[in-house]
Amino acid sequence: MNLSLTVLEIVAPVFILAATGFGWVKFGFEYRIQFVTRLAMTLAVPCLIFTALMKTSLDKGTLGTFLLASLAGYALIALVAQGLVRFTGLDRRTYLAPLIFGNTGNLGLPLALFAFGEAGLGYGVVVLAVSSVLSFTFGIYLVAGQGAGRKVLKEPMVWATLLGGLFLWQDWQTPQFLTNALDLIGQMAIPLMLITLGVAVARLTPGKISRAVALSLAKLLICVAVGWGLGLIFALDKVAFGVLVLQLSTPVAVTSYLLAEKFNADSEAVAGMVVVSTLMAVVALPLLLALVV
Repeated sequence: MNLSLTVLEIVAPVFILAATGFGWVKFGFEYRIQFVTRLAMTLAVPCLIFTALMKTSLDKGTLGTFLLASLAGYALIALVAQGLVRFTGLDRRTYLAPLIFGNTGNLGLPLALFAFGEAGLGYGVVVLAVSSVLSFTFGIYLVAGQGAGRKVLKEPMVWATLLGGLFLWQDWQTPQFLTNALDLIGQMAIPLMLITLGVAVARLTPGKISRAVALSLAKLLICVAVGWGLGLIFALDKVAFGVLVLQLSTPVAVTSYLLAEKFNADSEAVAGMVVVSTLMAVVALPLLLALVV
């Protein structure tokens, strides 16, 4: 009973905020998703990442090990997903990136924070940073057939991660008034991302639902297995282990749909995976949390 209540306390705020965004659109209210997304990704999320890294009490060596585990996780998931796409004869440009990358920002960070506190947030931003860099390089290459390395250098999240890592390494701190301001801005990030996730899902037109169900289930099983195995191999502590499994297992990100639409892949099929995997996460993530919390 206590475990059920703990899981409910973790997931309820996440899905209530996402449902708020979903309902907002269904009631016909205006939501300028491009503006809100730019505000979140250009200002709020970078501030959250920077302050989380700067203020974390986690050991530098432990974070380094976790970084390697995250990189290994995406490498293994990519290999297995490539094999799945090749075996089933699916279009690589459409399906490979959604099978690899999950919603480590909108959904993963809140879950890491609510489940494991500030330590979980510290680990969560590491996975988000790895996922973001890979998405804007390898992910774009998979969909467009060309790299986008320069785009990474324009992403505030990347610079916030590098700067936060530098401050962590050197044990530097910003002046308290600046830290307070950055904290306030960063506190916008999680509510904005969750509400925007609900809005985005409400506006998608999903296609090829039966295939989306099968692939979403396959993605979930692959990611849980990879995260669990690497957590044991790298001997991660309970918090790091839980965050790695959760972050790798998050549903398909809306970013995958936007990339598919931009580079003329089958965006309707990817929209189906976003919607189905997100709905699947409503059941799967609480069950997963019960195992790792």
